[in-house]
Amino acid sequence: MTLDAMLVVAGAGTGVLVGMTGVGGGSVMTPLLLLVFGFAPASAIGTDLWFASFTKLAATRVHHARGLIDWQVVRRLWCGSLPASAITLAWMAYVPIGRETETLLKASVAIAVLVTAASMLFQKQLHALGRGFRLHDSVHFKAMQAPLTVAAGALLGALVTLTSIGAGALGVVFLAYLYPLRLTPSRLVATDIVHAIPLAMFAGSGHLLMGNVDYALLANLLVGSIPGVLVGAWLSAKLPYAMLRTALACVLVFTGVKVLGSI
Repeated sequence: MTLDAMLVVAGAGTGVLVGMTGVGGGSVMTPLLLLVFGFAPASAIGTDLWFASFTKLAATRVHHARGLIDWQVVRRLWCGSLPASAITLAWMAYVPIGRETETLLKASVAIAVLVTAASMLFQKQLHALGRGFRLHDSVHFKAMQAPLTVAAGALLGALVTLTSIGAGALGVVFLAYLYPLRLTPSRLVATDIVHAIPLAMFAGSGHLLMGNVDYALLANLLVGSIPGVLVGAWLSAKLPYAMLRTALACVLVFTGVKVLGSI
């Protein structure tokens, strides 16, 4: 394998973002692979799913050691995301990869990036809305928590499988609304990262069987991302979380528009 310095640096930077915020595995890396490195959409998505899996797996040990993972919430998300991923993979297996399909995948990536950016910008308002509902109508709120978490997982499962984007930012936003008192920012990030690992591996396995994974690309990205995500996880409790997410959201808006313009 030949190391590509640009790919290693891209992996390292994305790894730091994932460790700090839980965001970046798909919403940053997939557009980079499309816009900067010129990879085909299917290859970028399939490879990125495995990149995100291994990168987030490296961060899990740090978060688990701090006792930040809410396993009950993770299991609820899996109940929705894994079956939805299987259904999406089945659909993709029967849709031939042609020019029209590549355009659809690119458009899906762009829309997913823009939705991710919007969700990050309005996370505080959604958290406040969930907190108000939780405090003023706790009986109904608690009754709906579990089924809504499964539904959120299903939406994430389909979106991540199709675009490799959404498990980070959208997952955190859903959890901020559904568990406004139970999950602190650090617990949000840790819980969301752990949910994303089996989902990305499951979806990535389907893409692997369809021939959408570039092993040399994956290896180059992981050389940078594994140390990067460990640094990011260590920094996650030390840096201004809200400011980081706002800055990242602005970058994603620009990125999403660029991807749309490239179609």
